Amino acid sequence: QVQLVESGGGLVQAGGSLRLSCAASGGTFSSYSMGWFRQAPGKEREFVGRITGGGNTYYTNSVKGRFTISRDNAKNTVYLQMNSLKPEDTAVYYCAAYFTGSWGSWGQGTQVTVSS
Repeated sequence: QVQLVESGGGLVQAGGSLRLSCAASGGTFSSYSMGWFRQAPGKEREFVGRITGGGNTYYTNSVKGRFTISRDNAKNTVYLQMNSLKPEDTAVYYCAAYFTGSWGSWGQGTQVTVSS
């Protein structure tokens, strides 16, 4: 089983930046895709982006050009760099690991609040 722990959330003004980290333990980190999701109050959890084991990245349209996902396989860590933050980016952010055909493991989430 893969355990995931996010960190780096907080309060930031609109236009600012934050970097989230997700540390993984268990499993073979470099072999599976990692994703970031978010859930705003009263809304469904939504996909933000993902990075494959080989480093290819994919993003939802609303964050393209502002968010960057990267990974350090030596540290078993995936990052979400968020720039030009907007109030609508306010949410709890979760990382997840994709293996055996599904997002099989999830972190506990970290709160990101963007003030206007």
